[in-house]
Amino acid sequence: MYELLEDRHMNIQDVKTEAFLRKIVVFRDLTTESMNLIIRRIQTLSYKKGEHIIFEDEVAKGVYFVHSGTVKLTKQDENGNEIIVCIKQKGDVFAEACLFSRTSELYPATATMLEDGQLFYLDKLELEKGMHEYPELAIEMIRYMSDALREKTSTLRDVALLDVYAKTIKTLERLGNKFNNSKTRWNIEIPLTIQEFATVVGTSRESVSRVFSKLKKQGIIEMKTRKIIILDWCTLCTLLKPNY
Repeated sequence: MYELLEDRHMNIQDVKTEAFLRKIVVFRDLTTESMNLIIRRIQTLSYKKGEHIIFEDEVAKGVYFVHSGTVKLTKQDENGNEIIVCIKQKGDVFAEACLFSRTSELYPATATMLEDGQLFYLDKLELEKGMHEYPELAIEMIRYMSDALREKTSTLRDVALLDVYAKTIKTLERLGNKFNNSKTRWNIEIPLTIQEFATVVGTSRESVSRVFSKLKKQGIIEMKTRKIIILDWCTLCTLLKPNY
Protein backbone atom coordinates (compact mmCIF):
# COMPACT_ATOMS: atom_id res chain seq x y z
CA MET A 1 0.00 0.00 0.00
CA TYR A 2 2.76 2.39 0.82
CA GLU A 3 5.90 2.85 -1.23
CA LEU A 4 9.21 2.42 0.51
CA LEU A 5 11.45 5.46 0.72
CA GLU A 6 14.23 5.23 -1.81
CA ASP A 7 16.54 7.51 0.08
CA ARG A 8 18.16 5.75 3.04
CA HIS A 9 18.67 9.03 4.87
CA MET A 10 15.76 10.30 6.90
CA ASN A 11 14.52 13.80 6.04
CA ILE A 12 13.72 16.44 8.65
CA GLN A 13 10.06 15.41 8.90
CA ASP A 14 11.07 11.77 9.43
CA VAL A 15 13.44 12.80 12.22
CA LYS A 16 10.63 14.74 13.94
CA THR A 17 8.26 11.81 13.52
CA GLU A 18 10.77 9.38 15.00
CA ALA A 19 11.44 11.70 17.94
CA PHE A 20 7.74 11.69 18.78
CA LEU A 21 7.23 7.97 18.19
CA ARG A 22 10.07 7.21 20.59
CA LYS A 23 7.93 8.83 23.32
CA ILE A 24 5.14 6.30 22.72
CA VAL A 25 5.65 3.23 24.89
CA VAL A 26 4.91 0.87 22.00
CA PHE A 27 7.78 2.28 19.92
CA ARG A 28 10.18 3.42 22.64
CA ASP A 29 12.63 0.52 22.47
CA LEU A 30 12.30 -0.50 18.82
CA THR A 31 15.40 -1.06 16.72
CA THR A 32 16.20 1.51 14.03
CA GLU A 33 15.13 -0.99 11.37
CA SER A 34 11.73 -1.53 12.98
CA MET A 35 11.25 2.21 13.49
CA ASN A 36 12.04 2.95 9.85
CA LEU A 37 9.37 0.44 8.85
CA ILE A 38 6.79 2.31 10.95
CA ILE A 39 7.82 5.74 9.64
CA ARG A 40 7.50 4.58 6.03
CA ARG A 41 3.93 3.45 6.60
CA ILE A 42 2.52 6.02 9.00
CA GLN A 43 0.11 8.79 8.00
CA THR A 44 -0.50 12.12 9.76
CA LEU A 45 -4.14 13.22 10.07
CA SER A 46 -5.55 16.49 11.44
CA TYR A 47 -8.92 16.77 13.20
CA LYS A 48 -11.00 19.58 14.67
CA LYS A 49 -12.68 19.63 18.08
CA GLY A 50 -15.90 17.62 17.96
CA GLU A 51 -14.94 15.76 14.79
CA HIS A 52 -15.47 11.99 14.73
CA ILE A 53 -12.48 9.81 13.90
CA ILE A 54 -14.04 6.34 13.95
CA PHE A 55 -17.49 4.99 14.76
CA GLU A 56 -18.53 2.05 16.89
CA ASP A 57 -19.39 -0.96 14.69
CA GLU A 58 -17.61 0.58 11.69
CA VAL A 59 -15.27 -1.78 9.83
CA ALA A 60 -11.86 -1.45 11.50
CA LYS A 61 -9.13 -0.36 9.12
CA GLY A 62 -6.30 0.87 11.31
CA VAL A 63 -4.76 1.94 14.62
CA TYR A 64 -4.32 5.53 15.84
CA PHE A 65 -1.61 7.24 17.90
CA VAL A 66 -2.34 10.64 19.47
CA HIS A 67 0.24 13.25 18.47
CA SER A 68 -1.63 16.24 19.91
CA GLY A 69 -5.09 17.05 21.23
CA THR A 70 -7.41 14.82 23.25
CA VAL A 71 -9.72 12.00 22.13
CA LYS A 72 -12.69 10.46 23.93
CA LEU A 73 -13.81 6.89 23.25
CA THR A 74 -17.52 6.30 23.80
CA LYS A 75 -20.15 3.58 23.55
CA GLN A 76 -23.92 3.95 23.21
CA ASP A 77 -26.86 1.82 24.23
CA GLU A 78 -29.96 1.20 22.11
CA ASN A 79 -31.54 4.41 23.50
CA GLY A 80 -28.61 6.58 22.46
CA ASN A 81 -27.25 7.05 25.99
CA GLU A 82 -23.50 7.59 25.84
CA ILE A 83 -20.76 6.53 28.23
CA ILE A 84 -17.13 7.57 27.95
CA VAL A 85 -15.00 4.43 28.01
CA CYS A 86 -11.67 6.24 28.25
CA ILE A 87 -9.78 9.40 27.35
CA LYS A 88 -6.72 9.36 25.10
CA GLN A 89 -4.09 12.08 24.89
CA LYS A 90 -0.60 12.68 23.51
CA GLY A 91 1.36 9.44 23.27
CA ASP A 92 -1.67 7.17 23.70
CA VAL A 93 -2.88 4.47 21.31
CA PHE A 94 -6.46 3.59 20.42
CA ALA A 95 -8.33 1.14 18.18
CA GLU A 96 -5.60 -1.43 18.85
CA ALA A 97 -8.28 -3.98 19.77
CA CYS A 98 -8.86 -4.57 16.06
CA LEU A 99 -5.44 -6.17 15.62
CA PHE A 100 -5.38 -9.93 14.93
CA SER A 101 -9.06 -10.20 15.85
CA ARG A 102 -10.90 -13.35 14.77
CA THR A 103 -14.20 -12.52 16.45
CA SER A 104 -14.91 -9.05 15.06
CA GLU A 105 -13.66 -6.78 12.30
CA LEU A 106 -15.43 -3.76 13.78
CA TYR A 107 -14.26 -0.90 15.98
CA PRO A 108 -15.49 -1.41 19.58
CA ALA A 109 -16.11 2.30 20.30
CA THR A 110 -16.61 5.73 18.73
CA ALA A 111 -13.66 8.14 18.86
CA THR A 112 -14.25 11.91 18.92
CA MET A 113 -11.83 14.82 19.29
CA LEU A 114 -12.25 16.83 22.50
CA GLU A 115 -9.66 19.33 21.27
CA ASP A 116 -8.08 20.16 17.91
CA GLY A 117 -5.17 17.85 17.24
CA GLN A 118 -3.15 15.55 15.04
CA LEU A 119 -3.13 11.76 14.96
CA PHE A 120 -0.78 9.23 13.44
CA TYR A 121 -2.52 6.42 11.61
CA LEU A 122 -1.26 2.95 10.69
CA ASP A 123 -3.18 0.62 8.42
CA LYS A 124 -4.22 -2.50 10.34
CA LEU A 125 -2.85 -4.99 7.81
CA GLU A 126 0.42 -3.08 7.45
CA LEU A 127 0.89 -2.99 11.23
CA GLU A 128 0.09 -6.69 11.57
CA LYS A 129 2.61 -7.42 8.81
CA GLY A 130 5.20 -5.31 10.63
CA MET A 131 4.63 -7.26 13.85
CA HIS A 132 5.17 -10.52 11.97
CA GLU A 133 8.43 -9.20 10.53
CA TYR A 134 9.68 -7.61 13.74
CA PRO A 135 8.65 -9.59 16.86
CA GLU A 136 9.86 -6.85 19.22
CA LEU A 137 7.10 -4.61 17.85
CA ALA A 138 4.50 -7.29 18.65
CA ILE A 139 5.89 -7.69 22.18
CA GLU A 140 5.69 -3.94 22.87
CA MET A 141 2.11 -3.81 21.57
CA ILE A 142 1.14 -6.73 23.84
CA ARG A 143 2.73 -4.95 26.82
CA TYR A 144 0.78 -1.78 26.05
CA MET A 145 -2.51 -3.67 25.71
CA SER A 146 -1.80 -5.53 28.95
CA ASP A 147 -1.25 -2.26 30.84
CA ALA A 148 -4.42 -0.80 29.32
CA LEU A 149 -6.41 -3.86 30.40
CA ARG A 150 -5.06 -3.58 33.94
CA GLU A 151 -6.12 0.08 34.09
CA LYS A 152 -9.60 -0.74 32.78
CA THR A 153 -10.14 -3.48 35.37
CA SER A 154 -9.13 -1.07 38.15
CA THR A 155 -11.58 1.51 36.80
CA LEU A 156 -14.33 -1.12 36.60
CA ARG A 157 -13.64 -2.09 40.22
CA ASP A 158 -14.02 1.53 41.33
CA VAL A 159 -17.26 2.01 39.38
CA ALA A 160 -18.77 -1.19 40.78
CA LEU A 161 -17.69 -0.99 44.43
CA LEU A 162 -17.22 2.64 45.49
CA ASP A 163 -19.86 5.22 46.43
CA VAL A 164 -20.37 8.33 44.28
CA TYR A 165 -18.06 10.51 46.38
CA ALA A 166 -15.19 8.02 46.31
CA LYS A 167 -15.69 7.27 42.58
CA THR A 168 -15.60 10.97 41.78
CA ILE A 169 -12.40 11.55 43.76
CA LYS A 170 -10.72 8.47 42.24
CA THR A 171 -11.66 9.57 38.74
CA LEU A 172 -10.36 13.10 39.37
CA GLU A 173 -7.06 11.61 40.57
CA ARG A 174 -6.79 9.30 37.56
CA LEU A 175 -7.60 12.01 35.01
CA GLY A 176 -5.49 14.54 36.88
CA ASN A 177 -2.48 12.25 36.54
CA LYS A 178 -3.26 11.78 32.87
CA PHE A 179 -3.56 15.47 32.03
CA ASN A 180 -0.86 16.78 34.35
CA ASN A 181 1.81 16.90 31.64
CA SER A 182 3.96 19.44 33.45
CA LYS A 183 3.72 17.50 36.76
CA THR A 184 2.60 20.55 38.74
CA ARG A 185 0.35 20.42 41.81
CA TRP A 186 -1.97 23.27 40.84
CA ASN A 187 -4.31 24.26 38.01
CA ILE A 188 -4.49 20.87 36.28
CA GLU A 189 -7.04 21.14 33.47
CA ILE A 190 -9.29 18.22 32.52
CA PRO A 191 -11.08 19.03 29.19
CA LEU A 192 -14.47 17.54 30.10
CA THR A 193 -17.91 18.93 30.91
CA ILE A 194 -19.63 17.78 34.12
CA GLN A 195 -21.92 15.58 32.02
CA GLU A 196 -18.97 13.95 30.25
CA PHE A 197 -17.18 13.45 33.55
CA ALA A 198 -20.31 11.82 34.98
CA THR A 199 -20.35 9.24 32.18
CA VAL A 200 -16.72 8.39 32.98
CA VAL A 201 -17.64 7.90 36.64
CA GLY A 202 -20.74 5.90 35.70
CA THR A 203 -23.28 7.99 37.59
CA SER A 204 -25.67 10.91 37.05
CA ARG A 205 -24.70 14.51 36.38
CA GLU A 206 -26.63 15.58 39.48
CA SER A 207 -24.66 13.24 41.73
CA VAL A 208 -21.31 14.47 40.39
CA SER A 209 -22.45 18.10 40.66
CA ARG A 210 -23.13 17.64 44.38
CA VAL A 211 -19.62 16.30 44.97
CA PHE A 212 -18.11 19.04 42.79
CA SER A 213 -19.97 21.72 44.78
CA LYS A 214 -18.41 20.41 47.97
CA LEU A 215 -14.92 20.28 46.42
CA LYS A 216 -15.36 23.80 45.03
CA LYS A 217 -16.23 25.16 48.47
CA GLN A 218 -13.05 23.52 49.79
CA GLY A 219 -11.02 25.29 47.11
CA ILE A 220 -9.92 22.00 45.56
CA ILE A 221 -11.47 22.38 42.11
CA GLU A 222 -12.95 25.00 39.82
CA MET A 223 -15.25 24.60 36.85
CA LYS A 224 -15.07 26.58 33.62
CA THR A 225 -16.62 26.13 30.17
CA ARG A 226 -15.91 22.52 29.15
CA LYS A 227 -13.10 22.28 31.71
CA ILE A 228 -12.63 20.95 35.22
CA ILE A 229 -9.61 22.49 36.94
CA ILE A 230 -7.90 20.86 39.90
CA LEU A 231 -6.63 23.79 41.97
CA ASP A 232 -5.08 21.83 44.84
CA TRP A 233 -3.73 18.42 43.83
CA CYS A 234 -2.15 17.64 47.21
CA THR A 235 -5.40 18.10 49.14
CA LEU A 236 -7.37 16.11 46.56
CA CYS A 237 -5.03 13.15 46.97
CA THR A 238 -5.57 13.09 50.76
CA LEU A 239 -9.39 13.08 50.68
CA LEU A 240 -9.63 9.28 50.66
CA LYS A 241 -6.62 8.93 52.95
CA PRO A 242 -7.66 10.56 56.25
CA ASN A 243 -4.47 9.44 58.01
CA TYR A 244 -2.19 10.85 55.34
